[in-house]
Amino acid sequence: MESEAEAELCFPELLNISCRKPASRSRMVLLNILVSSVSVLTVALNLLVIITVSHFRQLHTPTNILLLSLAVSDFLVGLVLIPGEIFRRTSCWFLGDLMCSLYTYLVFVPFATSIGDMVLISAERYVAICDPLHYSTRITVPRVRLCVFLCWSFSLFYSSIYLKWGLIESDPENSCYGECVVVVDYVAGVVDLVFSFILPITTIIILYLRVFVVAVSQARAMNSHIRTVTLHRSVTVTAKKSELKAARTLGVLILVFLLCFCPYYGVSLAGDAALNDLSISYVVYLFYFNSCLNPVIYTLFYPWFRKAIKLIVTCKILQPGSSDTNILQRGSVD
Repeated sequence: MESEAEAELCFPELLNISCRKPASRSRMVLLNILVSSVSVLTVALNLLVIITVSHFRQLHTPTNILLLSLAVSDFLVGLVLIPGEIFRRTSCWFLGDLMCSLYTYLVFVPFATSIGDMVLISAERYVAICDPLHYSTRITVPRVRLCVFLCWSFSLFYSSIYLKWGLIESDPENSCYGECVVVVDYVAGVVDLVFSFILPITTIIILYLRVFVVAVSQARAMNSHIRTVTLHRSVTVTAKKSELKAARTLGVLILVFLLCFCPYYGVSLAGDAALNDLSISYVVYLFYFNSCLNPVIYTLFYPWFRKAIKLIVTCKILQPGSSDTNILQRGSVD
């Protein structure tokens, strides 16, 4: 008959090296229930985005291809990373070191891709607003697809190199059997902070500040001349309004991205020692929560996404020729 102390261990047969089972606290349980619901919602909403942009040919535009790439990475977060994080924090890790290494790798890839997608979205909006005359020649669907492919390829390569170079073995005196803990070399952590956060975020902010300044000046110019334009020029004005609306929507997307990601990297800079496990969990889950918010933003700002959801839910996309449906409403952003 095992003792009370052995019952609290993940592996009672490994008495001296086994971890203790995570304590079940009421606040932590409620948080995990909430996060589990967010995980399901994240998978469902991003799957709708993936189906929508992939199915309707009218939506195969440079901007939407970037949103599709972002939705795929967010889908992986909801399907794999959030459940894995809940399991890692609330129960003993019975899957072994190999699965722990694989899970760690899967954590890095989607977020590295998301950051790359945000940089590409900022660059696409910069050209659309600041250099509209050359947009159609510089930003084409094949080029954007190539950029998305390179973004995913670089994320896979970067994550492999980072984990191979940056991870160090846990100290046997401070580790135990039955947990999945990642220990990163200090130098590797600083390098990763620079290349995966500081440089991309700086690029995003600079590009969007420029976009914001130009967008405001264009909006003022259109408002002052709206009554004097000819019919031919009114089409141009409508196109400019469409681009400005897209810039505003994607600006909200990037702002939410920064609000969710900055606390996580702030903790990385300050160090985890200053926070307890519950506080760290809040920061990590906020980091993941961004993947659920992105499709919510699409729903709020893109009429075509709301229309597509109705067609998907009612199974009308299964009808022949549904991919050629006119999904864009008048005045919506493509």
